[in-house]
Amino acid sequence: MIYRDFQDLKLSGLGLGMMRLPVVDGNDAVIDEAAAAEIIDYAYKNGVNYFDTAWGYHSGNSELVAGKFLSRYPRETYYLASKFPGYDLSNINKVKEIFERQLEKCRTPYFDFYLIHNVYEGNIDAYLDPQYGIIDYLLRQKENGRIKHIGFSAHGSVDVISRFLAAYGEHMEFCQLQLNYMDWHFQNAEEKLALVRNANIPVWVMEPLRGGKLASASKELSAEFEKMRPDESIPAWAFRFLQAIPDVTVVLSGMSNLEQVKENIKIWSENKPLTECEFNKVIEIIDSQVSKAGVPCTQCHYCTSHCPKGLPIPELIALYNEHKITGGGFLAPMAVESMPENERPANCVGCHSCERVCPQGIMISRIMKEFSEMIGM
Repeated sequence: MIYRDFQDLKLSGLGLGMMRLPVVDGNDAVIDEAAAAEIIDYAYKNGVNYFDTAWGYHSGNSELVAGKFLSRYPRETYYLASKFPGYDLSNINKVKEIFERQLEKCRTPYFDFYLIHNVYEGNIDAYLDPQYGIIDYLLRQKENGRIKHIGFSAHGSVDVISRFLAAYGEHMEFCQLQLNYMDWHFQNAEEKLALVRNANIPVWVMEPLRGGKLASASKELSAEFEKMRPDESIPAWAFRFLQAIPDVTVVLSGMSNLEQVKENIKIWSENKPLTECEFNKVIEIIDSQVSKAGVPCTQCHYCTSHCPKGLPIPELIALYNEHKITGGGFLAPMAVESMPENERPANCVGCHSCERVCPQGIMISRIMKEFSEMIGM
């Protein structure tokens, strides 16, 4: 196992994310505890020392499973992370209540790493609102030794992350970002990484395989991979990409079965980062594929000046592309839900005024209708 330095600690380069544990009969709320225990035990015994859970994972049961099976090992031999679930605004005034319960669920007197969870457009104002006392409470827990290191995770835009750092950056010791070769430009991951780098904050990676989507590759990409590294597996390329980024300390992978755990640990037994040439080639191919698959909006905003409903059409098309190209997921629905209701795609009246001025000839009314149906908003 490759280990990375973080302050005075040695953290395994691969961490076990506990959001996608094996479940019973496809029910995400019912974890297959025997299979989960096998995964946790194998990871622990083969060098993984970082375990990441959260209040909302598996409908609240991930923390219970983490506590049940990790507590069998000496507490000082592993690092445990959990998060304050402010992505759900109904929790925003419950930081003390939730934190105390999390310690109980995880059967631990402290968290090694604790994150402000999922900073994005829909909760940034609440997170920054001093009336809720979130950062003050968490800093007190750090003073009391119940949190060793404080950080945050973010799915929000560059502007949102910038606002958060301006307010709380001096207290943040690490940042968890969605980072992979598909999102390098598609989700502005490169720009977000640069922002965090400028704040001198090390990076933890979530979604290195894009929820498993990067465990396979298109024929074009597979052929290029094979030409450059004939013996490297497809999933390994995602990890070797991240090994090439010096800011990255821990890469979290949500492994759902023992085979995935074994394969990923084998990959992380060696540090074989992509060369600059390999790195750039992968990005070039991915950007080309995304460009071909998405709606070719150039963000000229001619459409918005002709929309009688005032919809932010370029932003909605970007979210449509995200949802369509990646086969779904929570990012686009989450972003649209954070918008005012009158700016959501369902408000398109199909008047075609925008289409008459679109230089790219995009059938915007059809896109808005399809997007609304896809996400139910």
